[in-house]
Amino acid sequence: MKRVALHNLGCKVNAYETEAMQQLLEEAGYEIVPFEDQADIYIVNTCTVTNVADRKSRQMLHRARRQNPHALVAAVGCYAQAAGEKLAGDEGVDLVIGNNKKKELVSILKAWEEGRKTETLLDLKQEKEYEELFITRTAGHTRAYVKVQDGCSQFCSYCIIPYTRGRVRSRRREDVCREVGRLAENGYQEVILTGIHLSSYGADLEGENLLSLIRAVHEIPGIRRIRLGSLEPGIVTEEFAKALSGMEKICPHFHLSLQSGCNETLKRMNRRYTAEEYEEKCGILREAFANPALTTDVIAGFPGETREEFEETLAFLKRIAFFETHIFKYSRRQGTRAAAMENQVPEEVKAERSRILLELDRKNTAGYVLAQMGRQVEILIEETLELDGKVYQTGHTREYIRAAVLSGRDLTNQIVSARVEKLMGERLFLCKLL
Repeated sequence: MKRVALHNLGCKVNAYETEAMQQLLEEAGYEIVPFEDQADIYIVNTCTVTNVADRKSRQMLHRARRQNPHALVAAVGCYAQAAGEKLAGDEGVDLVIGNNKKKELVSILKAWEEGRKTETLLDLKQEKEYEELFITRTAGHTRAYVKVQDGCSQFCSYCIIPYTRGRVRSRRREDVCREVGRLAENGYQEVILTGIHLSSYGADLEGENLLSLIRAVHEIPGIRRIRLGSLEPGIVTEEFAKALSGMEKICPHFHLSLQSGCNETLKRMNRRYTAEEYEEKCGILREAFANPALTTDVIAGFPGETREEFEETLAFLKRIAFFETHIFKYSRRQGTRAAAMENQVPEEVKAERSRILLELDRKNTAGYVLAQMGRQVEILIEETLELDGKVYQTGHTREYIRAAVLSGRDLTNQIVSARVEKLMGERLFLCKLL
């Protein structure tokens, strides 16, 4: 029996695909082992969203080669798609498998072992079919990510993803529901619908959109919570928010991609909204849901960002007061328009702006978390945590705040009602069971 070690780099979509590939390999009779172990085959699901991600992908591939010089080392995914020719000439890599070929992983491995050549890279500019991968379980035991869409047609000036993932391709509603139904049968109570550009779901399918998919998933027995991956502001309308608020399984936790709170910067980024429009969308969600957890992404030091533009973003973030903001220093990505822009911001300036934004994020998070004190919350219990000599059972509220309870019985994978009593650390609630 061949021993296979997999390693995932990158986003939740990559993590989902890695889980799906592992299950394909297990079904084909391969033994899955930790990446640190000696294996016959090493598979790295790579990422290329930044130059740092490229470097990490190469490092993991070369690490696999050092662990067993005689093993088959395969680069899979986005970096493999973007740097196929470069990796083909790398002595540390045997196989380069691009996106939309992961479902053929087993047959590709067998062809390689038999000395047969097979196509492993597709021209995704021409690809219109969604690559159907399927999972029945995940590394977690209570919630599961479900990929429903691939590709992106937005072409933000800083992003390489449309070139490595191709255009929008949506998964058929019946396939999504079949997978979610199987997960529910296996005990999962929470699913997170995710994709490369989730808001575009259904753009390539007749009569489908993200809301129609959410409604279908909402009807599946056994599923008690539905979360949504990153959304574009444009999808948030009063009709959309009202429809979501009418579905009891929808968690009031929304990630709206921002990147900048300055209109001039947004224009250079080729983002398709203004700061004013974005703020309006936040207001719509806060009108439809009682105190929803709003999270976002912001890039610090985008090319041409002046001190005044940065101050606009800072003021915007203070005004919106997100529960959580993911801060990224701009990373120059070859092959994108932003990489060729003038007035690249010095690294030390990016670092300082990132530090300021991170400090604001801590304050905003603390403000949101403290506002929950005394409230009744629902917690999906996931695991145990030993703290100060006591064993707590922990999980997340519907707003995705981590919470802990004391109980003499195992509550794993149960949704319990509790009241927030105090804060342990920066963002862990201690709650009393009701």
